[in-house]
Amino acid sequence: CGLCAGRTQIVFGDGNPDAKILFVGEGPGEQEDLRGLPFVGRAGELLTQMIEKGMGLSRSEVYICNILKCRPPGNRNPEPGEIACCEPYLHKQIDILRPRIIVALGKFAAQWLLATQTPIGKLRGKFGRYRGIPTLATYHPAYLLRSPGQKRIVMDDLLRIKAILEGETEPPVEIYS
Repeated sequence: CGLCAGRTQIVFGDGNPDAKILFVGEGPGEQEDLRGLPFVGRAGELLTQMIEKGMGLSRSEVYICNILKCRPPGNRNPEPGEIACCEPYLHKQIDILRPRIIVALGKFAAQWLLATQTPIGKLRGKFGRYRGIPTLATYHPAYLLRSPGQKRIVMDDLLRIKAILEGETEPPVEIYS
């Protein structure tokens, strides 16, 4: 797709290969490109806190990746052709991981995984399916750094995921539109 020309390295994913939860973001940022790991910058630190302090899980219990495996120049938004080029890698990751639930972090991940153009504000908190797996759309941690008042509703989303995994509730059928 051409992103390889400007990247430092591929950022494939990180976490437990037997994870029940797969977090999917849009693409690596500068820190991720330098370190070769997803979600290690400021947004990643926030995601880690939400997983560990909010959900009571360690980051090593989940798996985290992005749709794009290379950093777009200047952290610009992913382009559809770039996403399409990386999608086979995401498919293979999901086939190998077989998570019980996917959490789509932000607009690009949610819209791509749920095959919709519905704005993230309307998708947030709703389930769909990606490759047959219940997929919850929520806000990206980078957005929460700019809009900290939204952290509570994202934590509510993550606590719903935890309740589903603990058998307290079932994931709803596709309810986004």
